[in-house]
Amino acid sequence: MGFKHLFKAKLNWFSTKEEEVSTSKIYSKTHTVSIEGKPILNVSAAKAFKGDPTLYNPEDLLLSSVVSCHMMSYLYVCAQNGIEVLSYTDNAEATLEVLDNGSGRFIEVCLYPKVIITQKDKVAEAITLHKKANELCFIANSCNFPIIHEASCEIG
Repeated sequence: MGFKHLFKAKLNWFSTKEEEVSTSKIYSKTHTVSIEGKPILNVSAAKAFKGDPTLYNPEDLLLSSVVSCHMMSYLYVCAQNGIEVLSYTDNAEATLEVLDNGSGRFIEVCLYPKVIITQKDKVAEAITLHKKANELCFIANSCNFPIIHEASCEIG
């Protein structure tokens, strides 16, 4: 039996200005999310969904969670396997499909991790460890869409 951890977030939204568009109202999408002891996140919808493009949106945050959790899981498995990582960068992408009825879902996330390690003889192993990292990643294990890894590894 494993352990359970509870995470909490508080969302606050208040009507500030309603715009009349024909017979429907468009509400502001901007809101805050607070997590105790951490800076407040100012969040909105993506620009495509009439949100403030200067703020984070739920789609940004989901992709950020996937890419961040994968990196932490990857560094963990590298440490377990004696691989010294000098740097890790990623330019991740997520594909969101929106249906005619307005519903939607992520259909794929592509990670492009570029890792620099110290040991020339560990390059192949370092690349294959992305699969193990994905198996351990809390966020990846919670997603219902494929997470693809196009990894590269160099010596630094």
